[in-house]
Amino acid sequence: MLKTTKITITIFAAVLIMLHFKVKAQKTDERLNAYSDKKLGAFVEQGNTFFRLFAPRAKSVTLKVFEKVDDNTGTGHNMTKDENGVWETSLPGEKYGLFYGYVVINPEDDSVKKSQVLILDPYAKSVATFNTYMNPRKGIVVKEGDFDWGKHSENKWIQRDWRDLIIYEMHLRDQTADPSSGVQHPGTYLGLTEKGKKGGFSYIKTLNINTVEFLPIQEFGNIEIPFKDTLAGMFNTWNNYERNHWGYMTAAFFAPEAYYAENWEKLRWNQWMGQEDKARRQFKEVVKTFHEAGIGVMMDVVYNHISEYELGSFKQIDPQYYFRLNPNGSFIAQSGCGNDFKTEAPMARRLIIESLIYWMNEYHIDGFRFDLGKLIDWKTVEEISSELRKVNPSVVIVCEPWGGGYDPAGFSKRDWGAWNDQIRNGIKGQNPVNNLGWIFGKWFGDNSPQRIKSYVNGTLDRDEKGLFKKKEHAVNYLESHDDHTFGDFIRIGLGDYKNDRVITDIDKHARLTPEQLKLNKLGALFLYTAQGITMIHAGQEFARSKVVPADIDVNDPLRGKIDHNTYDKDNAVNYINYHHAELNKELVNYYAGLGALREKYSAFRRAEYEEVKFFDLPDEFTLGYQLSHGGDNFVLIFNANREKSVEFTLPAGTYEILVNGEKAGVKPLGKVKGKATLPPSTGWVLKKK
Repeated sequence: MLKTTKITITIFAAVLIMLHFKVKAQKTDERLNAYSDKKLGAFVEQGNTFFRLFAPRAKSVTLKVFEKVDDNTGTGHNMTKDENGVWETSLPGEKYGLFYGYVVINPEDDSVKKSQVLILDPYAKSVATFNTYMNPRKGIVVKEGDFDWGKHSENKWIQRDWRDLIIYEMHLRDQTADPSSGVQHPGTYLGLTEKGKKGGFSYIKTLNINTVEFLPIQEFGNIEIPFKDTLAGMFNTWNNYERNHWGYMTAAFFAPEAYYAENWEKLRWNQWMGQEDKARRQFKEVVKTFHEAGIGVMMDVVYNHISEYELGSFKQIDPQYYFRLNPNGSFIAQSGCGNDFKTEAPMARRLIIESLIYWMNEYHIDGFRFDLGKLIDWKTVEEISSELRKVNPSVVIVCEPWGGGYDPAGFSKRDWGAWNDQIRNGIKGQNPVNNLGWIFGKWFGDNSPQRIKSYVNGTLDRDEKGLFKKKEHAVNYLESHDDHTFGDFIRIGLGDYKNDRVITDIDKHARLTPEQLKLNKLGALFLYTAQGITMIHAGQEFARSKVVPADIDVNDPLRGKIDHNTYDKDNAVNYINYHHAELNKELVNYYAGLGALREKYSAFRRAEYEEVKFFDLPDEFTLGYQLSHGGDNFVLIFNANREKSVEFTLPAGTYEILVNGEKAGVKPLGKVKGKATLPPSTGWVLKKK
């Protein structure tokens, strides 16, 4: 069990409590609208090392530097302030490898208490963290641009039409952490560069996806507050593990997460992490490995809030400038994560855009998915579009179109893609207990045969209740890191699993029944043949089940049961189990075949609205249409009725079967003409000869 260290509330925590809950809102003045074009952060120029920090209301700022990461005293250097609120100093020489931070005193601060809080540079490119509840950090001065990209040094990005994207959403550590992956460096950046292993990179290549999207890679708060104990004015009743595993608590917008470079079996508490500055080079090796295979790399980024339990962050630089506050000075938390970032503040907007461009140029990142995108103000959304496309016109920009509202259409108008929750809920349902969808032979909410047809065409706003101006703005998915996996949704929806049952035989539970396999295939076929961006989540291709290990040494009430929210678990419930992929190899091959089909035939990616012709069918849970594009002619037929077979009358001609109830791909599985009878919960793809 991760030990709950009993912490005496120190002067540091007291400062955080004061800032988190007792900041008194002051009248906005011109300093809160300040903007500066000066380069920020720590950087070397002309033989000197410069340090610059934007702190518009500060009375004083001191640079603290440390030769060793565990030096608690350091050497102080006074900084001077310009008219726009930028504080600056410099040291002679190229101070690469030097640890540093800032002490910032604002007008309302107790200068004695505040002087003991070291603040991380928001522009730090590499970060060392002492792994405890308050996550104290130090920046590291680094030399940028010193990586050999090989043949990709000039052509930085995989530039791909959005319509062609097949995205594989994944957690970097989870992909190789399980022993079944067979890699030498499990759970690390390097583990994902190893080739010829059962899991990891070589496995992903077999799936015929063309883009990976990493859950948060930016340095984040790994440790949360003590379980059933008080810290920073909060009492933790929700996180037995005292961990944040997924990474949606960003602490440093320019630095890669250090944990994935440590090659530790598990996170080590009360130790420094990241002090050797390995993460930058190793994450570049990951990007290079995927790019050499023609696979693009996207990052899931979190700019709507910051790490909630940080000591030495934007909260100590200036809470009034960087956060949306209530009239009493407390933090607004529409994100549900404690502190909504004020993206509309000019220098906050600048930081967001500059960090994105930095990842594009320094790490060759091909695109971004924005967490809770609706919490980012529209002006920042528009400037992100403009500025990022100046760097790479093909950059992928997609988001969750909710958080502080819901507006997929608003993002589409601004040429962003957005997660398409309509297709997710319409096809599988909203929850597996009492809101099942089309593949179960049910209608969720106001779904109907007409809505299902609109999903085929990209959920366009030309259709009633459609969302998007362009189909490539629709990120179509049935599973993401949030909520139940698609496989578990089906297990629960069919009544094969109930949450009061402890699973003792994980392998038996993971192996798909014939009925589970049929529904998994039916959903996958609809997803891969719908117009728009295709996204699957890691393990969806083998119907991954998230079962909390029964023998885990944390007092988790879900031990031995399915979990739908595993953000806090750095263990087997999240790790990709390649033995289970072997158990359900038929489904893995089916997904790979659908990827090959979509890749080979542009009709499934680029067909115009008018090139899709639907049949009139007697059963409301059947679907059939002709698809003609680029000289190819297809017929797609689906029977989502779970009770009976349905006979389809085909258009004239002879057809090759590319997808049936067993297999999918580009090799003909047989021929058919005249009529075709589909068993329950089955779909076919036919290509006219």
